Amino acid sequence: MKLYDELVARGLIAQVTNEDEIRQMIDNGKATFYIGFDPTADSLHVGHFMALCLMKRLQMAGNKPIALIGGGTAMIGDPSGRTDMRSMMTVETIQHNCDCFKKQMERFIEFGEGKAQMVNNADWLLNLNYVDVLREVGACFSVNNMLRAECYKQRMEKGLSFLEFNYMIMQSYDFYHLYQHYGCNMQFGGNDQWSNMLGGTELIRRKLGKDAHAMTITLLLNSEGKKMGKTSSGAVWLDPNKTAPYDFYQYWRNVEDADVLKCIRMLTFLPLEQIDEMDSWKDAQLNTAKEILAYELTKLVHGEEEANKAQAAAKALFMGGGDDANMPTTEISADQLVDGKIGILNLMVACKLAGSNGEARRLIQQGGVFVNDEKVPDHTFSVTEDDLKTGVKLRKGKKVFHKALLG
Repeated sequence: MKLYDELVARGLIAQVTNEDEIRQMIDNGKATFYIGFDPTADSLHVGHFMALCLMKRLQMAGNKPIALIGGGTAMIGDPSGRTDMRSMMTVETIQHNCDCFKKQMERFIEFGEGKAQMVNNADWLLNLNYVDVLREVGACFSVNNMLRAECYKQRMEKGLSFLEFNYMIMQSYDFYHLYQHYGCNMQFGGNDQWSNMLGGTELIRRKLGKDAHAMTITLLLNSEGKKMGKTSSGAVWLDPNKTAPYDFYQYWRNVEDADVLKCIRMLTFLPLEQIDEMDSWKDAQLNTAKEILAYELTKLVHGEEEANKAQAAAKALFMGGGDDANMPTTEISADQLVDGKIGILNLMVACKLAGSNGEARRLIQQGGVFVNDEKVPDHTFSVTEDDLKTGVKLRKGKKVFHKALLG
């Protein structure tokens, strides 16, 4: 099976323009393509996962990825799927986030001359002259067509700033610039980006002629991916300092039964033939499939050693073993104690098992919090300094384990 057909079989392709040309270019390693990443945090999260895996698949077949960091467009903010305007970030914060992104991307794709590139659209967008943009780029866009775009329609009732209204023009200009200066002939993005991406393709043809080859493709999973990776305690990050490898493993180990094979097909690099054999798996076999998914993705992000540790820790805990050496651990400092102890609400928040004291209180009221395998009776429960010296095992629900230790 050639690469384009494999992407279709894995459920990654939603919409395309010029399908025959796209198929030929991808299969023959002739695509120079870009995928955009907004640097709104200092770590990528699992919502970016499908894009990173796609870049890896395409590079393995000889195609050249461009990771476009939206340092310029981040100053405007993408209105897609949002109910309000993003807060403004400083140039320094955006640059820091860009640097963090590259370190994480290097686990997926290979950068270097003739290989993958990382570019920042701040390098060209921030130097544009406003009047020139209006004359040379704005003239190519129909306001009527822009208002019909789903990303704008959703915001019209609650209010869409003129700043955000320019986002489509800026993203389209990115493709135009990359086409001219980097030989980029293809762009990938999620379903929610379709209107913006078509704008880029049309801008190239309007400015450079109808024979200009600029192609657009969307990923099925990207819009779903924006919903992935969200837990009650926040996002699931690729940075091990923000989401420990064990917690990352457990996130994928706990996906819904209906999603596990879809995730294996889309996100792992296991052969399709092997995955197809899993289609008939049911009941306990689905737990095995979840373990495969969790192990493969943890290995991809954090390396084989961390994947082995996470798998071993999970098996030890769920089989009732006492080996907690690889369990995620939070050190509690002495200044967090009051009269030689720490309240369970504060402890859960410190260990990121709850986002707030209110959330921790609700979990306790529902009977879902355990300390050393004993159910916490109420929100007034405390853990002592002596307990923390030897280590306290916390459990949220049936599957989330954590250890608190005096630092």
